[in-house]
Amino acid sequence: MNSGSDVAANLAAAEAGLREARAQGAHFAVLPENFALMADSKESRLRHAETDDGGPIQDAIARVSRALSLWVVAGTIALRSCDPARVRSACLVFNDRGERVARYDKIHLFDVDLGPSERYAESDAFEAGDTAVTVATPWGRLGLAICYDLRFPELFRALLDAGAEIVAVPAAFTVPTGAAHWEVLVRARAIENSSYVVASAQSGRHDNGRATYGHSLIVDPWGTVLAERGEGPGIVTARIDQASVAAVRRRLPSVMHRRL
Repeated sequence: MNSGSDVAANLAAAEAGLREARAQGAHFAVLPENFALMADSKESRLRHAETDDGGPIQDAIARVSRALSLWVVAGTIALRSCDPARVRSACLVFNDRGERVARYDKIHLFDVDLGPSERYAESDAFEAGDTAVTVATPWGRLGLAICYDLRFPELFRALLDAGAEIVAVPAAFTVPTGAAHWEVLVRARAIENSSYVVASAQSGRHDNGRATYGHSLIVDPWGTVLAERGEGPGIVTARIDQASVAAVRRRLPSVMHRRL
């Protein structure tokens, strides 16, 4: 997606993409980080933040997932925290009946200085989570990670230990870090854990001036890229075969050979 500051427009674009994916036979879909709002100010993010009990963004995704009988990993939305000045970056999972079945709060916050014109301090606006999350789906146990989490293999090991066979990674990678590291990190996490990784990304120039890399990927447990979007809004689809996870782990059982 190329989300901006208009929540209604972003939700319409998300629904259109989900409907297109469903028309192509998808039963499980992953939206990117900040799919409903790429905020242009801290005030805008706080204004649109929802409670854990629900809100218009959550209601919209629940309605679409129920209408399409589609499992949806709803990228990230801002949920209110105990700190009135900060929010949680929450990845929510809805089943095909529109029921919310999981919530993961982003653990690793993007506080980096890439140069004079690119500095990010997510901890100024976000409160970090502290718990790895998995959820049972019809296609195997699903683990959740968000964007910068991709650089922390210990989180993916925790998801593996919790039984994850697929990991969804909603993201909004910057252009320089994406060009340098995005594909190799996604493939590495898939190979290390003999798991599928479904990495859905923001792409292009946004209302707030930020540019994101795109290149949404679906990678199988052997590290093969099954599908890639490239740049610009759109969808990619691939078939997930739960048996291939077991086959790779049996054929090259590195996940069983860990010593530490």
